[in-house]
Amino acid sequence: MKVLSLTEPYATLIKSGKKKIETRSWKTNYRGKLYIHSSSTKIPKECRNNIDLMLLVDMDKLNYGNIICSCELVDCIEMTDEFIQEIKKNKTEYISGVYAEGRYAWILEDIRILDEPIRAKGHLGIWNYEL
Repeated sequence: MKVLSLTEPYATLIKSGKKKIETRSWKTNYRGKLYIHSSSTKIPKECRNNIDLMLLVDMDKLNYGNIICSCELVDCIEMTDEFIQEIKKNKTEYISGVYAEGRYAWILEDIRILDEPIRAKGHLGIWNYEL
């Protein structure tokens, strides 16, 4: 299965359905089922200092070091100023990513929480996990 590792609180925001766009500096041609892994890395300082972002998550529900949900990666869009201006209309989505021209928006749909998290060590990029 294809997996993408994210630091918290971003993985949990996807799991909760509050975040449906993952922002990256690189594009992918992959489309299809993608599992979301919450990395073991603690929340970065710049996230902890973003009060609006931190208010979106219940700190007791963060799930480090586990694959926590699945989704469909349906598109990868290079960000333009027009795209960013449209995203700014959705404050929750906007504060949940890094939006800048030339970066990429990975569009996620059909987010499904796993019945049981799967313990796994994360990796960079899209990686494969064998059950």
